[in-house]
Amino acid sequence: MQPVSIHNEHLSLEILPELGASVLNLSAASGRPVLRHVELNTVKTSSQCASFTLLPYSNRIRDARFSFEGREVQLRPTPGGSSIQHGDVRNRPWQVQRVSDTHLSCDFDSRTFSDVNWPWAFTARVEYLLHGPHLDISVMLTNTDTSPMPAGMGLHPYFARYDGDTDPALSFQAGGVYVADASSIPSAAAVPIPPELDFSLPRAVGAQALDQVYASWDGVARLSWNAGTAQPERALTITADSVYSHLVLFTAPDGSLALEPVTHATDAFNLAARGVHGTDMRVLASGQSVGGAVRLTLEGAW
Repeated sequence: MQPVSIHNEHLSLEILPELGASVLNLSAASGRPVLRHVELNTVKTSSQCASFTLLPYSNRIRDARFSFEGREVQLRPTPGGSSIQHGDVRNRPWQVQRVSDTHLSCDFDSRTFSDVNWPWAFTARVEYLLHGPHLDISVMLTNTDTSPMPAGMGLHPYFARYDGDTDPALSFQAGGVYVADASSIPSAAAVPIPPELDFSLPRAVGAQALDQVYASWDGVARLSWNAGTAQPERALTITADSVYSHLVLFTAPDGSLALEPVTHATDAFNLAARGVHGTDMRVLASGQSVGGAVRLTLEGAW
């Protein structure tokens, strides 16, 4: 696999076209990792990258099946499990066009592959744009089938977490959180956020092991290092378009922190079929698209 790179005076980005156009590395001009640092020779799947794209749905589908408009949809489960997760574009090759030294456009067409694990045809585009201290990631999903298609999307970035022994303060606003079972899949609507899962005021995640999906996210999350100390403050802000109404918070085993802007709840298709409200499942008519952008912004001493 050969990375494709873009850079400006603040940021350097490497992506892997052959592996879902996933992000291999994102670094500040100083060389400090913004997302978790990844060595190319260790990468076999997108899960080992710094970030990947979730399409044509995000997160998990219970038992790899759901009902939609009177149709029973059975997908192939993830090997070794009963459910399925993260869509079916992240480990496939994408077509990449270099728009400029700071802009890449990446396209995917499910009709190119005979084994796509999704019964509707679709296309997708992901664009990476560097400008000033910002990385903008724009995603668009289009139903190219002849019938309506349930749909969703998301991004799965892993953020470099510790600066020495310093855990960053995390803050974001959300309206609720889903209670999930041992498979990290909820069975009911979101509930009020308990204190131990509330990050409305900045605080470190600490030793908690978290895999939570938050509902009614306001589209802003912030990580801040060294606030209130003698050291220069360094921060990173995530700003997402309103289509990304949910946020996944996951403490990864390698010590990084995943903050995933997604358009719907985990297992939204099954929850919606049961009449659960607030999951934000979308249905795209033939030829219809859904899209939105996420911005990562560096602040302070990077």
